[in-house]
Amino acid sequence: MSSKKIGVLTSGGDCGGLNAAIRSIFYRAKNKYNMEVYGIRDGTAGLIKRPVDAIQLTYKTFAGYLLRQGGTFLGSTNKGNPFKIPTEDGKHVDKSKEIIEGYHSMKLDGLVIIGGDGSMKILKKLAKDGDMKIVAIPKTIDNDVGATESSIGFHTAVDVATQALDNLQSTAASHRRSMILEVMGRDTGHIALNAGIAGGADIILIPEIKYSIDGIIKKLNSMKKHDVQHSLIVVAEAVKKEDGSQVVHKYIDGEQRLGGIGDYIAKELMKKTDVECRVTSLGHVQRGAPPIASDRILASAFGVYAVDLLNQKKFDRMVAWKDRRVIDVPIDEGIKTYKNVERKDSLVETALSLGIYLGDNL
Repeated sequence: MSSKKIGVLTSGGDCGGLNAAIRSIFYRAKNKYNMEVYGIRDGTAGLIKRPVDAIQLTYKTFAGYLLRQGGTFLGSTNKGNPFKIPTEDGKHVDKSKEIIEGYHSMKLDGLVIIGGDGSMKILKKLAKDGDMKIVAIPKTIDNDVGATESSIGFHTAVDVATQALDNLQSTAASHRRSMILEVMGRDTGHIALNAGIAGGADIILIPEIKYSIDGIIKKLNSMKKHDVQHSLIVVAEAVKKEDGSQVVHKYIDGEQRLGGIGDYIAKELMKKTDVECRVTSLGHVQRGAPPIASDRILASAFGVYAVDLLNQKKFDRMVAWKDRRVIDVPIDEGIKTYKNVERKDSLVETALSLGIYLGDNL
């Protein structure tokens, strides 16, 4: 009887812990079930190529430093929807059929996809349309997949932002400045809130809570009354201007991405006060950092459980972390349950109790 053969791919933005997850998938599949494991390069793009762009994983693959490295050695893609890929002439083409054919050409007994809610939504549809047997592992630095308490990459991103605040503190104090740190997080404030508390921020601005420039100024003035002449401000990239408009970066290729709200806050504060502000935007530094221990552990636990699901033929499931253990839920649940910061969250109360300004009327 021939051994089973499974595949693994990473999709969407990279983050710390992806290589740890792939490593765990290989070891569980090989050591427990004697499965062959193939890594598909560049996410679904690897399934479009002919022949499919995949490599057989071996013990030697993981003999080096992959566990400790950020990113994904298999590569990934977060460009476009395979059902509607843009062409050079401005039109769109559907490549879903090629992806499905690529999957079946490999004669896989199952496929582990490691991605965020967007990737899971796409691959869920592909699996339904093409009878693909998949299991999903959630990864996102934003930590906005509601069906799991934690996703791969979040803790590393928070750690990077916290280290940045630690480094900015001395400069802020030396020059009596307000140092503004802009962090990622997409539409949520989980990174900003967690890093802000850990890094001793005085002001944390997140998209879920309304703020005002006057409210920030009031906080800074109250600090001055206690002879504190410097401050640390953390702002999530999706925070809007006071008028409700979104701040975005426009790139030369026409793509728009969240970013620039830190500069807006600095400009408004310097316009209305004598506060000297400086802005640091971490950007992709939060994605590519080596994974910290908690992300390596979470990724390893997720990988083991995902392989067990495939072996049990429990497809269309997403692994999740709840109450200090790994569970599984339908992929649909992982897609539809979005997790943002709520006023009732314990960390919101923690921040307020520490005297951190989060917004007005709290």
